[in-house]
Amino acid sequence: MRTVNRVLLLAAVSVVVLWGVPALAFHDEGVAHCNGCHTMHNSYEGQLVDPDSPDGNDWLLVDATPSDTCLGCHTTSSTRGVLNGSCEAGADRENGAGNYIFLSCADLRESTRGSVIPGERAGHNLNAPGHGITTDTTLTMAPGGDFPAGQMGCTSCHDPHGTFSFRLLYGAREVQGFYDFDNPPPVATKLASASGEMPTNHNAYASGMSEWCGNCHTNFAEIGTTHKHKVSEPLDSDISLAYNLYNGSDDLFGGDPAAAYWPEVPFEDPTMTIDSVQGATASSQVMCLTCHRAHATSAASSGRWDFNVTFNEEDGDAWGTFELAQRISNLSTNANRSLCNKCHVQDVDDEIKPDGGPY
Repeated sequence: MRTVNRVLLLAAVSVVVLWGVPALAFHDEGVAHCNGCHTMHNSYEGQLVDPDSPDGNDWLLVDATPSDTCLGCHTTSSTRGVLNGSCEAGADRENGAGNYIFLSCADLRESTRGSVIPGERAGHNLNAPGHGITTDTTLTMAPGGDFPAGQMGCTSCHDPHGTFSFRLLYGAREVQGFYDFDNPPPVATKLASASGEMPTNHNAYASGMSEWCGNCHTNFAEIGTTHKHKVSEPLDSDISLAYNLYNGSDDLFGGDPAAAYWPEVPFEDPTMTIDSVQGATASSQVMCLTCHRAHATSAASSGRWDFNVTFNEEDGDAWGTFELAQRISNLSTNANRSLCNKCHVQDVDDEIKPDGGPY
């Protein structure tokens, strides 16, 4: 009893101390108010917090799974939403890490041709049945690694209790009580939350992103062995020059290196800032997030653009619901080919003809 009283006294003192300090954002580099995610008695003002679980949830959560708990807040918020819109009406957010709404879509194809591409291929599949999302029904392990797909959730990557790292990402430590991360979180700065992603407001990646992804996708870090596209290596002069001069399929070499950065095709650089529009330099590197977003997108495999289409205006499903081209304001026209060309310029002599003639 003495021990219990001592714990209660310390808790009461902690409440008094916390009451006198400035309020923090909910996960602002530390734990804020615990009852945002947890409930001691599964009740609030005389009602069950989670009516679907009358006996309460694991870890005293306010919802059935950790990811359902996260999505209780991060759903439709204009600045923090990661599950916005609908497949039928068109998702209204595909910035930053991407939008989980695409996981619930019946078909991600850009046309009615070919086989159905199920929505679960849109990205990381969460264990969040309360929000219509389930873990991957095809893959049992992370591609290129051994993280069990059936355990995938928001807290597989983010520490809900707060860290000093970019996006609350875990460092080298045990994750979810059973899986070890070997690599530290990336060095990066998040975009300003007041507005969406744009050339002058974007995540700024400095270093370590691909290595961090390699905590789960282990074999993808074996450059030149199992994964042929290079990452975490300085761009050669030809690639960096191509990135800086490319301004779309009808303006292959007219770009300004001082304003060449596209948030749709980001790169890592130690000098990067959230408002930088400077193109690639000798120290810039390709990373996993150059071509992928972290959550999910309207393209398969969390692609920043649909790798299966010829023109970005085709991006999305058979009804044109998720047209990426409408959100690439810095392209010279909507009729641009794959954004792989920002680095590789394979549409040389294949640019859009002014008279609309054959390509």
